[in-house]
Amino acid sequence: MRTRLRTELAPGGMWRDGLMARAKVLFGFVGILWVIELFDWLILGGQLDQIGVRPREFEGIWGILLAPFLHGGPGHLLSNTGPLLWMGALIMVWGVAEFVTVIATVTVLGGLGTWLIGRGNSVHQGASALAFGFLGYLVARGFVERRPVALILAVLTMIWYSSIIFGIFPTRSYISWEGHLAGLLAGIGLGVLRARQVRTGGV
Repeated sequence: MRTRLRTELAPGGMWRDGLMARAKVLFGFVGILWVIELFDWLILGGQLDQIGVRPREFEGIWGILLAPFLHGGPGHLLSNTGPLLWMGALIMVWGVAEFVTVIATVTVLGGLGTWLIGRGNSVHQGASALAFGFLGYLVARGFVERRPVALILAVLTMIWYSSIIFGIFPTRSYISWEGHLAGLLAGIGLGVLRARQVRTGGV
């Protein structure tokens, strides 16, 4: 008992435990997305594809909370999995609570933005809005906060995923550029807020 307790309290053990906890949350979140999509694809025959953000339709406003968890097929989710894992891991540097905060903020504010500016008679869904929110958060926080860790994470994000920024332009009818733009702006807003809190000693 004493040996085990000392091992758990050792700095290396605490660091490993924290890293494992963050990895479990990150992979668990993405895993949930895959469980939902495979259940919809294999069992429901794609019925959940009709649920999401329906711009300016009050009966569709509830889709704001569900849209990031639903996708139009495994291929759609597969394209989002890499960015969610990589940028999610970078956000996890600040902890699980911050990761959850970013997801919640981008889901709600990005969803509301999509509901306001999205094309009429359409359904917007998918975690790509979260991916754009992650991008906006990491870059904005890094360049406003200007601390070494935040700057490094911002630069890494730009190196790996800056090319997805073109997704905020209306290039293809089946791509929700509105959701991408709204998610990006929500992430930027939260990133700037966090950076200012850090610089003024608020967090």
